[in-house]
Order: sequence, then C-alpha cells, then structure tokens
Amino acid sequence: MIKIFSLLIAITLFYQAQAQRQGSITGTVTDKNLLTPVGSVSVQVVGTSLGTTTDSSGKFRISGILPKSYTLQFTSVGYNEVTLFNIVITSGNEINLTVQLEPSITRLEDVVIKSSRRTAVAASLETPLSVQRLTTEEIRSNPGGNFDISRVIQALPGVGGTAGSVGGFRNDIIIRGGAPNENVYYLDGIEIPVINHFVTQGSAGGPTGILNVSFLEDVKLSSSAFDARYDNALSSVLQFRQRNGNPNSLQGNIRLSGTELAGTFEGPLSKNTTFLASARRSYLQLLFKAIDLPIRPNYWDFQYKVNHRIDRKTTLTLIGVGAIDDFSFAAPRKATPEKLYVLDATAPIHQWNYTIGANIRRQIKNGYWNLALSRNMFDNKIEKFDDNEEENETKRRIGIFSQEIENKLRFDVNKTINGWKLAYGGITQYVKSNNNIFKRFRKELTDQNGNIIQPEISVRYNSDISFWRMGAFVQASKRYLDDRLGISAGLRSDLNTFTEDGMSPISTLSPRISASYVLADKWTLNASIGSYSKIPTYTILSFRDNSGVLVNKDADYTRSIHYVLGTEYLPNTTTRFTLEAFYKQYSNVPVSVKDGISLANMGGDFGVIGNEEVITNGKGKSYGFELFAQQKLTKRFFGTLSYTFFISRFSGLNKKEIASAWDNRHLLSFIWGYKFNKNWELGLKFRYQGGAPYTPFDLTASQLNYLTYSIGILNYDQLNSEKLAAFHSSDLRIDKKWNFKKTTLNLYLDITNWYNARNPAFPQYTFKRNADNTAFLTTDGQPIRQDGSNAIPFILANDDASVIPTIGFIIEF
Repeated sequence: MIKIFSLLIAITLFYQAQAQRQGSITGTVTDKNLLTPVGSVSVQVVGTSLGTTTDSSGKFRISGILPKSYTLQFTSVGYNEVTLFNIVITSGNEINLTVQLEPSITRLEDVVIKSSRRTAVAASLETPLSVQRLTTEEIRSNPGGNFDISRVIQALPGVGGTAGSVGGFRNDIIIRGGAPNENVYYLDGIEIPVINHFVTQGSAGGPTGILNVSFLEDVKLSSSAFDARYDNALSSVLQFRQRNGNPNSLQGNIRLSGTELAGTFEGPLSKNTTFLASARRSYLQLLFKAIDLPIRPNYWDFQYKVNHRIDRKTTLTLIGVGAIDDFSFAAPRKATPEKLYVLDATAPIHQWNYTIGANIRRQIKNGYWNLALSRNMFDNKIEKFDDNEEENETKRRIGIFSQEIENKLRFDVNKTINGWKLAYGGITQYVKSNNNIFKRFRKELTDQNGNIIQPEISVRYNSDISFWRMGAFVQASKRYLDDRLGISAGLRSDLNTFTEDGMSPISTLSPRISASYVLADKWTLNASIGSYSKIPTYTILSFRDNSGVLVNKDADYTRSIHYVLGTEYLPNTTTRFTLEAFYKQYSNVPVSVKDGISLANMGGDFGVIGNEEVITNGKGKSYGFELFAQQKLTKRFFGTLSYTFFISRFSGLNKKEIASAWDNRHLLSFIWGYKFNKNWELGLKFRYQGGAPYTPFDLTASQLNYLTYSIGILNYDQLNSEKLAAFHSSDLRIDKKWNFKKTTLNLYLDITNWYNARNPAFPQYTFKRNADNTAFLTTDGQPIRQDGSNAIPFILANDDASVIPTIGFIIEF
C-alpha cells in the first residue's frame, strides 16, 4: 500500500509540473428518421465559449477543451434540441460521437413536446414507456460494476439479479419476474445470443460479461412495449449501440483491474473506413490459486467493429465478438468442508462462442433499409466424474458435448411519410443443434446382500437436428390531436420447420399497441398492450429419449401478454420521474415431465437446462409496479433511485401456481455520484433484493445419493416453499484522472460490499467430515457405506460475507 501511495505522489508531482493539457471531441450528426447527414448544426460546449457547426457531411470537431466533464448541446432549425450529459474530455483519447436529431413536431399553445434525447427521458414514439438508456460513462463509472454492462443494468427499475444460486456473483438478468432466457440482445442491429462468460446453456446468465464497454455509445433496455422487429423476446430487448472508431488518428486504452487485463485500439483504415478492436484476458485463476480457492476460472474475449462508408447513401458495418472460457478446479492446499463441497459438486466447464455479422444500411427516399447477415456459434463441454476420477467411464456422472449454430439473414425497411413512421421486414435463419449427452440422475445402489435398493436412472442420446426459422413484422406509428397523442402498433409472426405446429403463422401472431398522451408541459401518460412469443430452447428441441425419439417436437411457442400503464414527469431537462404498473400473463411454458416443475424456475445456476422431456402447458403471471428517479449530471452531481415491487408465479404439471424462483418481491437500488475538482470522482451504489425462494432437500433421497451425486436432491413436492434472507450490498468507487500531453491515466479504487454484508445463497447438502477433512464421520465409527445410511447429514449455510477491493487503472493514449 505504501508503494501505491508513493506512486500516486510521484504522479501528482509530475502532473503539476506539466503545462495544462487539452482534449478534443469529434463526431457526426444525422437525421434520426432518414439517417442523412445534417449540416449547419450548432454544437456548443455548455459553460464555455467553445463550439462549432457541422459541415455538409454532418461532421464536426472541437479542440482546445480543458479535460473534465461537460454537457454538449446540438441545435438546428427544424430539429429538436439534443443535450448530452457527462461527456468526459481527456487528453488521452478523442471522443467520437454519433448524434441523431429528431425533426421538430408541433408546439402546442401550452404544451411543448420534448425531444427524446433533450432530457433524461429515454422513450420514443414506438416505445413510449418501460425503457431506459445508459451512456458509456454511466457504465464505466458504476460502483461495483467492473465495467460489466450485465451487472450495471441491475440497478435499473424492474431488473433483478441472481436468484440465489451463488449469491450476488452472477449476471442473470431477471426482468419483472421473468426467467433469464426471456431476454434478447442486439449489437448494432445484429442479435448476439451470448453476452456472458461461462453461460448457462438454455438460459443466459453467467458470472461476468463479454462486451467491452469501451466500444459502447449507449445501451437501451426495453422491458415492455418493444416494437415488432424483435423476435423471441418475452421480457425485454437490450440494444447495444457501438460507437465508430476515431476517424482522425490511431488511439486506444489499456485497462488493468483486479481480475483482468484488456486492450482496445481504434483509428482510421482509410478516408471512409474506421476500426475498433479489443482483447481481454482474465487472471482470476492466479488470484484464486493464491488465496487457495479450488475454482480456476479462466477466459479470453475479443471484439471488433469496422465501419466503411461505401458512398454518401450506403454504409457497411462489420462486427464480431467471441469468448473462450475454461472453468476448472484444483485441490485446495488446506481443505475445508466448503472448499471440498465446491470441488465435488461442481463440474468443469469448457466453452467457446462467437458472433460475426455484416450490416449494409442504405438511404432511400423518406428513409432507409438494413440488410444484415450474421452467424453465431456456441460450443459447450461439461464433464463430471465420481471422486473426480477423470477418464474413468465407469464413474462418469455427466458428459455434455453440445453445439448451437445460427445463420441469419435480416432485412427491414424504415420510412417516414406524411407523419407516419413505418417499418417492415423479415428474417430467415438456418439452425443446427448437436447434442451428445449422458447424465446420470441416480446411480444403482445395493444393500450389503447385493439387493438393488435403487435402480440407475440416466439418459444418454446423440442428437443432430437442423431446421429453418422465419419471421415477418410490420410496425406503424403516428401522432394525433395536434401531436399530443402518439400511437404505435405492430404485428409479427414466426415460423419454424421443426415443431409439429411450427408452420402455423396464426399460432404465433403477436399484435401489440402502445400510446402516449401529453397531459401537460411536464406530464405524460403512457400505456401498452402486447403479445410476444418465443420458440423453445434448442436444448429442449434436440432432446431424445433413450430410444432415440425426439419427444419434444410437439412443443409450442411460449407466449406472454404484457399490460402496462405509466406516467412520466419531467420537471426540467435533467431530471426524470416515472411510475409504471405492469401485468405479464404467460402460457405454453415448458414443464419438466420428470420433475413436474416449470422450467421458468430454472436457469440461475451453472450448467444446462432443457435436456429433458417437456410438456408446454405451463402457465404463469408476474405483476407489480416500479418507481424510477434520475438526475443527469448537473452541478457535479448525478444519481438514480429505483424501487420495484412484483409477484411472480408459475405452474407445473399439477397446474397450481406457486412462487417462481425469481419471486424476490422487492428490488431497490440507489446510485450516487459526485465529481470534485481536479478530476476526482466518488460513486456509491446500494442494492437490495427480497429473499429468493428456494426448494428444500429431500433428506431421504439426498442421504441415499450424496456419495454418487455430491449434491443434495431437491424435494419438488415443496418447490420454492422456503426463502433466503434478503440480499443487500453497497459498493464504493473512487476515481482520479491525470491528463498528460497525449495520454491520460485513470486510477480507481472499487470496493464491492464495503460494509461486509452477508451474501445469502442456496444452502448446500453434505455429510460431516472429520477434523482434518480427510474422511466422512459415521454414526457407527465404520467406513461410510455407499448408500450413506451411516453418514451424518450436514447443511452448509452458504451465506458468507466478503469485501472485494479492486485497485485498477486505465491508460489512454
């Protein structure tokens, strides 16, 4: 620590000896509806005399800016003003922005219709409610966020996190009581099915995100009322908009934290072409080895974007993102019951995935069209052996060798004609799913006389399926009543060639409509009703029984209907308040035939869900309300406050609706930030989630099978009948920037759970061990029997508290 402070002092003295450094900002301004460049736009750095106007290509550049945070204003005749807050200028990197201006709409006698980007508001005509936006600076500076967008958005209204499997250390995105696999993710208009490392196949969560925050310009989360162009979404659509690489010079940054090292580079390839590229490497495995934890997580990820302007009307964008994950284990130097449980119960995971895509966007009369071609692939390998004796097939417990491949072609047209905003298009994709699966649920057990007291229960199959998926949509939006009332309606249908009813367009017909009414200058009333559908996961569709029969071809699309009513209050251009009530109704939810429970309760743990026979007759509902307050950066302060109350219930084979695994009831989050002089910044975050439901153990079955399964067997007759203690945590972050001639150093201290709150997670079933943890204790002093009849059952509480401090730096050059 003394060395660190000495380094800080040396850097400070060096910095003070330097002349005042300056930064710059560049960018392009376009028409939001037509995507054409907008010239003669006034660009002002608020609070200074600096400014400029865009040229005929919509481009601008302002230099000679003192490094700190600013507000930028963009004004032009015929367009609504746009204000961008918390734009951090440094000497190390030049910021490159893409700003979209929306054409002005009628000003009423007493009511002014605000621009969607002028204030903190995030809504649009197509999505007037249940929508939030985050800028890249809000993501970077989020305390405890570790530059991870999946973790940062958990502070938004209606967004929950981990259901309790590993406490607060997963990125499961739970939207308004829905399961993690109900969300879809788009990167510059191209769908990316995997956004987390060590992802749960058939779901979406994992311990850490893949996407590089240095690429992002902003992030939009729509938790309802998303328009019809997005398929397969039941709970939300998360859109990541990447910035373009700097067109003027080569630049980049290096980021080192307590868990990883990342490098990002960008610049021009030619007059009309820019690039962004990054690579990241974790070294968690070295840290965990040093502190004697048995887990060894190890990952790489890569990302790129190339933007090429073919001509004045046509732009080609190439994107790619991928990851390599290796989750292995090693025997601890000092054994404890907790460490040995992890070693025995958890399977090693080896995964890799990628998404690559090309998008052509061309301007046409009154609008533009998009043509996107993409391919994504996910490879998953999970193996587990009794006593961790790898390669001993007689002791194999799990063997999963799986691949999922999608090749997609999307086309959409977007036009604005006589006040109407029209969008229509379609998608076709060719899907392959390969599964070579063995899973032993119960091992054959015999008594001392050789009599079978439990037969083996296992599944083994090799499945290779391929099929086509298609979909089409139309969306129309318009303002009425002197632009006081905005209405948007959409319709889509999806087909597939695999399931028995997959080619019936009526069964997936999904209409939706939303409306927004301006009550007064600062008040808006919003409402939406929408129907959404999702194809069963590929793990479900490719499952075969032990006879080799594809038993889930009769599975239906899961359906969800959303009803939302809300109001928005904008007291000034930097402050926003929203209040919304929601009701989500589910049908055709997959239910496990083996266990009788809804798969909507699963997906919050590592591994795979869906490799089993299902029947799609489950139902569910989730309803509640949410409050949100946001203050954009003004007078050094910024912050958000959100609270959500909800009830989430699903039914299984018994058709009885019970609390789902995501039924936390209460979600509360608070983020506060303050920017001091001389580029010091302080951030504080607090999160609270009500206790997650969980299922108690079947004590008889657990004792019988623990030695061959290494975990307890859940009693699904009492599904989610217990609740964990509430989860709460607070994170603290301190940043300090030094700006040199052509570089910037950002040193930060991030303390997760600084007040050392307990982290409640699901309890763990095991047997008591002797004092040195080399053997199990028994009731009769004899060696433990294979059926565990002389063992001493023991429940590990699994609610340890831990403070995680991280010191890291970012060097811009």
